[in-house]
Order: sequence, then structure tokens, then C-alpha cells
Amino acid sequence: MIKGTSKRINAFLIAFILLMASSCNNNVIFTDSVTMPDNTWSLSDIAEFKIPVSDTLTHADVSFSIRTGADYPYRNIYLFVSALSPDGKSISDTLQYDLADEKGTWYGRGTGDIHELMLPYKTNVYFPQGGTYIFKIQHGMRTGELSGVYDLGIRIVKTGT
Repeated sequence: MIKGTSKRINAFLIAFILLMASSCNNNVIFTDSVTMPDNTWSLSDIAEFKIPVSDTLTHADVSFSIRTGADYPYRNIYLFVSALSPDGKSISDTLQYDLADEKGTWYGRGTGDIHELMLPYKTNVYFPQGGTYIFKIQHGMRTGELSGVYDLGIRIVKTGT
């Protein structure tokens, strides 16, 4: 009888964990990532994300995620970001993010030599029209080949306002 009870408790725990995990993602509108070939982000490799939007009333936060390794040579990164709306209007930004402090301690979370960091981009924005929005992201470092970058992602989450 204890063995059967243990199986029911395990099944309950698994169901509870899955329910909690799925409820945490209810606010995620879009998430995707691009893997860099050979863990190197070439200047010519522009990460492109196509985001389908049907809800034009919800406000959202847009952020990027980056995973870097121990061979990433800098403690910061510059990004050139272009966002194109369905009607052809675009905005461009040059962004700079610190990935590590002055002593070389990496921000974010990680295991081993890989570190992941969320990079906030825009907060409390809304997409004024339905259709596909395109985000293009290029690194803006002074090197053609940026080693130690595993992938770059985008995440759009409802703000609740």
C-alpha cells in the first residue's frame, strides 16, 4: 500500500510541477533564439526574429537573452537593433550592455563556463497593428568574429497593464 501511495504522490508532484511551469508562461507572447555557428557571432550574421501579432491592446516588455562562454573576450556587448512594423515603419537602436563587472564576475546565471543574461530592451510597449513585426539584431563590437557567443534570443512578455 505504501508503494501505491508513493506512486500517487509522485504523479501528483509531477502534475503540480507541470501546472506551475505552464502557468508561469501564460504571460509570454513570444520567445525564440538563434544559435551561433561554432559559438561565434560573425558581424555578417544578423539574428532575425519574425513576431506574429494579433493583440494590439496588450502592453509588453521586450528583452533579449544572450548565452556566452568563457572565451567571450569582453565584459560588455554593443547591439544594433532594428524593428520593422507590418506597415514598413522602422526604428533602430544602438544598445550597450554590461555582461560582467569590473572584476570579471559574470552577471546572470550559468553553469560551468556558460552564462545566460537577460538584456532589457523596451518596457510597457504595445504593437499598434496586427501583422508580423521583424526584429534584426547585429553585434556592434569592433571585431568581425565575436567568439564565445552561443546564442541570442528575444522574449516578449505581457506586462499586465
